[in-house]
Amino acid sequence: MTLGHDYVRTSSPEQARELQEQLAPRVRHKPLATAVRLVAGTDCAYSEDDSVCAAAVVVWDLDVQVVVEVEAVLSEVSFPYIPGLLAFREAPAVLKVLERLSSQPRVLICDGHGIAHPRRFGLASHVGVSTGIPTIGCSKRRLCGTFVDPDSDRGSSSPLLDRGEIIGLVLRTRSGVKPVFVSVGHLIDLPAAERIVVDCTPRFRLPEPLRLAHLQAAMALKQKLGDLE
Repeated sequence: MTLGHDYVRTSSPEQARELQEQLAPRVRHKPLATAVRLVAGTDCAYSEDDSVCAAAVVVWDLDVQVVVEVEAVLSEVSFPYIPGLLAFREAPAVLKVLERLSSQPRVLICDGHGIAHPRRFGLASHVGVSTGIPTIGCSKRRLCGTFVDPDSDRGSSSPLLDRGEIIGLVLRTRSGVKPVFVSVGHLIDLPAAERIVVDCTPRFRLPEPLRLAHLQAAMALKQKLGDLE
């Protein structure tokens, strides 16, 4: 795995936006060439004073529905929360935790957006271009675009549109539950992203590796802060 840490180093929001615009053309939409078995999910948790970020990654075996590997790291927060610039806040920690993996996930699901982003380069695209891993953005909230609510049945979806372009899907992963927003991150196409997210949600709203990564990040943060008390 080749990690491009330079892609997430910037000193100001203005430079961050310029970097997103420069890197967005590197995103590639392509079908997956082989079947997917190992899917990873990554998420972050923050201390109450916003000074510490815990990033976790969970590798999930899609065939047998079990966890293969779990890793977590803590790092100092060096970039403020600004809508549309989440990658500069979270990607450094995410890249750090991905370096710890001994397994090689075929696909990575990020708690954030891919091209469903004003500059078509959200967190999932940033991580995908930085690592060369096929990535999917899966978020509970919309960042940009318009849509019509999908039907209430599990697996129903509707396009997420922005400036006449389909930038993602609004996907119902559980019947009668709020949908999630799915978009291409890098090295995958939208039909494959939709299929993988559905396959990874056997019981809950969020894909299982992403849901578990959320819990692991919170647990790692709680344990670290507890050790400091």
